[in-house]
Amino acid sequence: MKKNYLILVIALLLSPSLLIAQKIRKFEVKSPDGNIMLKIESGAKLQWSVVHKGEQIIAPSAISIQLNDGTILGDNAVFKSPKTEVINSTFNAINYKKATVTDHCSQVTINCKGDYGVIFRVYDDAVAYRFFTARKSELIIKNEEANFNFTSDHNAFIPYMWDYRDGKIFNCSFESLYTEQRISQFKKDSLAFLPLLVDADKGRKVVIIEADLEDYPGMFLDKNQTGKGFKGVFAPYPLEYKTVERNIIPVKRADYIAKVNGTRNFPWRAVVISEQDKDLLNVDIVQKLASPPRLTDISWIEPGLVAWDWWNDMNLSHVDFRTGINTATYKYNIDFAASNKIKYIILDEGWEIPGDLSRTIPAVDLKEIVDYGKKKNVGVVLWASWKNILNQMDKIFPLYAELGIKGFKIDFIDRDDQVAVASLFEIARKAADYHFIVDYHGVFKPAGIQRTYPNVIGNEGVKGMENVKWAVENVPRYDVTLPYIRMMAGLMDYTPGAMRNSNRQNFRPIFSDPMSQGTRCHQLAMYVIFEVPFQMLSDNATIYMKEQESTDFITSVPTVFDETVPLDGKVGEYVAIARRKGNTWYVGAMTNWTPRELTLDLSFLGAGTYEADIFKDGINANRDATDYKREVSKVSSADKLKINLAPGGGWAARIEKK
Repeated sequence: MKKNYLILVIALLLSPSLLIAQKIRKFEVKSPDGNIMLKIESGAKLQWSVVHKGEQIIAPSAISIQLNDGTILGDNAVFKSPKTEVINSTFNAINYKKATVTDHCSQVTINCKGDYGVIFRVYDDAVAYRFFTARKSELIIKNEEANFNFTSDHNAFIPYMWDYRDGKIFNCSFESLYTEQRISQFKKDSLAFLPLLVDADKGRKVVIIEADLEDYPGMFLDKNQTGKGFKGVFAPYPLEYKTVERNIIPVKRADYIAKVNGTRNFPWRAVVISEQDKDLLNVDIVQKLASPPRLTDISWIEPGLVAWDWWNDMNLSHVDFRTGINTATYKYNIDFAASNKIKYIILDEGWEIPGDLSRTIPAVDLKEIVDYGKKKNVGVVLWASWKNILNQMDKIFPLYAELGIKGFKIDFIDRDDQVAVASLFEIARKAADYHFIVDYHGVFKPAGIQRTYPNVIGNEGVKGMENVKWAVENVPRYDVTLPYIRMMAGLMDYTPGAMRNSNRQNFRPIFSDPMSQGTRCHQLAMYVIFEVPFQMLSDNATIYMKEQESTDFITSVPTVFDETVPLDGKVGEYVAIARRKGNTWYVGAMTNWTPRELTLDLSFLGAGTYEADIFKDGINANRDATDYKREVSKVSSADKLKINLAPGGGWAARIEKK
């Protein structure tokens, strides 16, 4: 195999079009397996296109960076010294769905006249590019041109900025169901955020994504003038702000998108290509493209489960104190966490004096709570608004590190302009100095920060289960769409674990006593399928103790794994995944509102006999979504299990070698 890659590199180096720098106009780069070809053309515009197994997937698409002085990097590009190489390395992943990631691609680095260049990478499942500059003085980026032109008006799964039309331009919570429509039907006067999936026909799926997003605005998408493609749109640089409750809202923006150092790498723009939907469940493109870890000591970073108080509105019962935001309630939650080997509890919004994170409300004795948690080996994490963290982190980080707080859940960022993006890296860096873990909420997709700062172990950027408290939407379909699209970007804090489960007919939103859509086993399967090292138990301690069998399964599932194997799936329809930690496998499957039968191939198991502890939808789960059946059976790698999923159903198993 290595001989073939060497031939590829030599062929590129000896290509006549690469030998005479001033005459370079076109050249091609293939993926290591030869199935994907990247074509690069220079002329009036710098363009890239992609061919998969002989069929064009991405038509020629112009890319450039426009500087404030009128210079356009990429237009009329003059290539000086293209360098080609094959990258074939591995690295240890931290708090991830697998222990080791293989980074194998063909790479071309194109240096251009004008002290800038572009790097292209071609993987077996993706193509990516990024600009870089090598100048001495600061650059003001007027705009960036990024196009993704398809050959047909394909169907797409589009996550729109749902509050874009409410005057909050470039401010949103990055929570949206997927609108399934053709590219040409893209909503007028709206934008979509990433990742976004295009159904490129013949079973192919293409996901547009970005990675290594740092000190630069995130990329939105709009329909471009071809009617069959998308163009990048970026939030302008914020100049003036107003405070609206917990949010910092820009009220004046510049006519440019970023101010950057003259020498830097810009974010990667990438497309992932799959021939089978299930292959999207095991893509590592963001890990591969992200900047390496900047923390030398990560021994203190502990992923794990966390008991959460907000979703269940602290509805404890059979206790002799009034529940709420008070010391007694949090100590009760600590007792629950300790008895179920749950690593953390969260004190969500309300524990602090409004506007001052250094003081608690009278009903909360934070030192007593933290000290009690230490005795029980349960860590305490504090909720905080982004606004207050920005104002007070230099004061409260040392204060709460001394007290013994383990980290912060930071909420209501709701922006991804350059200032917001840069601040999350700065917060993560300072938090690491005090050995704090960080869970970002009300935030854009992670895009690589979790590799660069491994203390970031939670990231929302998803329309999570909290939304069922107030909305009637098709949640099960969303649940079986996320793993193929949003989860590719990294950590996904969906906050599962509802014990009050409902079918489609009986569901209704109840803010203070919420239920989930779909079956109990649908919820259990989420702990295997959804990726986040800081995984929530969203319901209350009382109901978990009443449902101890389900609770025991949830708390047996790790939050990080050594290996991931996609088993089966179709975007928006169903999903099945197996994950390994040590010698134990965990398997989860979910469906939308359509009941279905699946066959799970257990060939991923090693030699020998295994015992499977299985939770499956009960025979009456279509009527009572809490109905499930638990069974224990012997299985081996030769088995193919037939499973039945109720409407909105699920299936989950812990498979241990005996």
